[in-house]
Amino acid sequence: MHIISNKTPELIVVGAGPGDPELITLKAYRTLRDAPVILYDNLANTILLDWAPPACEKIYVGKLPYGDYTPQETIHTLIKEKAFTKGKVIRLKGGDPFIFGRGFEEIIYAHEQGINVSYIPGISTMQAAGLSAIPLTHRHISEGIWVITGTKKDGALSADLQHAMKSKATVVIYMGMKKLKEIAAAYLAEGKGDIPAAIIHQASLPGERMVRGHVAHLPELASTHHLTHPSIIIIGPVAQLGIDIKMQATNNLPDAHSLQLKVI
Repeated sequence: MHIISNKTPELIVVGAGPGDPELITLKAYRTLRDAPVILYDNLANTILLDWAPPACEKIYVGKLPYGDYTPQETIHTLIKEKAFTKGKVIRLKGGDPFIFGRGFEEIIYAHEQGINVSYIPGISTMQAAGLSAIPLTHRHISEGIWVITGTKKDGALSADLQHAMKSKATVVIYMGMKKLKEIAAAYLAEGKGDIPAAIIHQASLPGERMVRGHVAHLPELASTHHLTHPSIIIIGPVAQLGIDIKMQATNNLPDAHSLQLKVI
């Protein structure tokens, strides 16, 4: 490995946002415009790569859900190699790198190698649910948000779901499409199968689709409408809100409990 002596090795972990390239931050855009090397994920919109200089080296290090993936050790090796040979590496990760993105693991590794590190946040898919007009914390309806991974490192559903479903918070589940039956069963076991829920597929992208129903019917909804990953699951009364719902004369949203659930 040939080390460039006049450039300080640097890693910048950048959030690529939920998919719509216009939802990337201005700071991230400026960083891409000056990137000598970009290591990009499967969920990072490749349109963003067009903003890099022509000489930029673009390396795919994505991980397909339940499919082919680039080992984390390989990514670490590339970070070290490119940082010391090119001076600066942009690690472009879908959504926000610190929300189930393993971004901090790569920052820790780079720091241990003597590489300067920095981080540019991105809009998470959870926030992109607002583009479908689901207000995650609408006043009087939701008192907070539980953000949970549907699949832990060992493949199991997070035990935090048991605590989350007992709260008045909106529950947001990432990487949960393979766990829909378990999620529905958990709510049914607590007598809460009729809680509103929504699945949003490809949030913020032109192909975005959303289905709404009760949490007990999530597996059926996903099967009927052919929804798979990448999708996010939202559970709670706010899941039945949206701009497709007619407003009252006062321009206020109607009470969530009086709304009819529907699939759009």
